[in-house]
Amino acid sequence: MTRNPHAPIAPITEPIKVTLLTDDAFFRAGLSNLLAQIGSIDVVEGDLAEVALWDAGNDNEKALDRLAEIKNLPVPAVAVVRDQAHVAPAIAAGARGVVLRDQVGPGIQAALAAVRSGLTVMDSALAESLVPSPPTRHDGHGNGKGRGELTERERQVVQLLSEGLSNKLIADRLGISDHTAKFHVNGVMMKLGASTRTEAVVEAMRRGLIRL
Repeated sequence: MTRNPHAPIAPITEPIKVTLLTDDAFFRAGLSNLLAQIGSIDVVEGDLAEVALWDAGNDNEKALDRLAEIKNLPVPAVAVVRDQAHVAPAIAAGARGVVLRDQVGPGIQAALAAVRSGLTVMDSALAESLVPSPPTRHDGHGNGKGRGELTERERQVVQLLSEGLSNKLIADRLGISDHTAKFHVNGVMMKLGASTRTEAVVEAMRRGLIRL
């Protein structure tokens, strides 16, 4: 976990003021009931909140498109996602915590308290999904890690990847064909030494190629 050194640490004995941001009425009811049972958490309207519990929803495609909403929230957010593949895009979008939708439980109190205090948190199993597997060496000399410099177009592509866009949406955004978008995505992954789109986003974050 990391902490903003300038953020004040709120005593964890004070109720955490949380706003629930979800379009799923059933999930909202479940969350409200859970938080009420946990205690030390007050569910409030957005302008009174210290932390937002933001739900990406059940639709994977729509979830990726909606991640950009996190950047515009007035308070730090814990993102609730359905798929581990959404972890890196959620962090890139500005989430200060990430939990899986089907694993939300009493431990959410600790996550909300930590985020209120300026920490960035996530379940250890999710954190592992952000760490790329050691690259496979293809010969006796190379280290298997991509080292190529990204072109300006590839920088644009990796920025859009960090927003969770599909190849088709990237093509639409940049005004290029689906085939060209796929070509650029493959080039980005090769140069960043990534085997998945998530690994490409994480490596781009490490290199400072993504604007948050």
